[in-house]
Amino acid sequence: MAVSPAKAIPGSRATVTMSTAFAPAVWGTTYIVTTAMLPPDHPLFAALMRSLPAGLLGLLLARTLPHGAWWWKAMVLGVLNIGLFFPLLFIAAERLPGGVAATLGAIQPILVAFLAVIVLSERLSLWRLAWGVVGVIGVGMVVLGPGAAFDSVGIAAGIGGAAAMGTGVVLTKRWGRPPGVSAVGFAGWQLTAGGLVLLLPTLLIEGPPVNVDAVGVGGYLWLGLVGGLIAYTLWFRGVGSLPVTATALLGLLSPLVAAVLGVAFAGETLNEIQLAGFALALAALACGQLTPRSRSAASG
Repeated sequence: MAVSPAKAIPGSRATVTMSTAFAPAVWGTTYIVTTAMLPPDHPLFAALMRSLPAGLLGLLLARTLPHGAWWWKAMVLGVLNIGLFFPLLFIAAERLPGGVAATLGAIQPILVAFLAVIVLSERLSLWRLAWGVVGVIGVGMVVLGPGAAFDSVGIAAGIGGAAAMGTGVVLTKRWGRPPGVSAVGFAGWQLTAGGLVLLLPTLLIEGPPVNVDAVGVGGYLWLGLVGGLIAYTLWFRGVGSLPVTATALLGLLSPLVAAVLGVAFAGETLNEIQLAGFALALAALACGQLTPRSRSAASG
């Protein structure tokens, strides 16, 4: 389909887009917070602390529990977006260099574009699909180094994590949010469900860290309150309001924010190729928020 220049984002949608983008931007801090502030070798415990306490707080604030079919729907969404996604994310991060894991995560908008056709009966958006591919290329240019290694289990985990959250995003769009339930409550349902799924594996496989200092407590609070409850509240609200593939493209912010923090706090540098990839990924993120219109519609 031939397209004219894409239509600009209306003011109200631009506001929702910016607030939704806060979530993946905050998620981009996860790596540096985990490595610099949290006890080592406890990824499942970190995932649990990011989800269950935040979810219970969301339930307390909203004072609303699921009802009817929403008991199993909230569990399905919580497993996909939290309980399954988090462990697969950490497996990929442990078995692959960070750049490879980030690039695999960046394929989520491409998966969402196809899932939207299957689950939501939407027409395939070639515009956003193309920008999704550009975004993967851009992220790869930023984070993939010459020493990147490939591990089959890590790659499977990275793709599985992207597929799990991509499916969760599309199902969230399909089912919507029940009337009378706030965005905080909706996020609380899913974070609690995902945290409960993580609880037993965490206790059996890792257990809690022996010593958690004040810095570690601060890291857990950041991941749980800001990266958990606040970020997921804004994210799920955006999923309900914005085109689903456009929302998924906002996820490109996570590896880009992580790269910026690496430069600011870890003494890393970005060469010319990485800077070009950074610009390419930002262009993909921005252009993916626009809505193309047919040439005939533009001329009419």
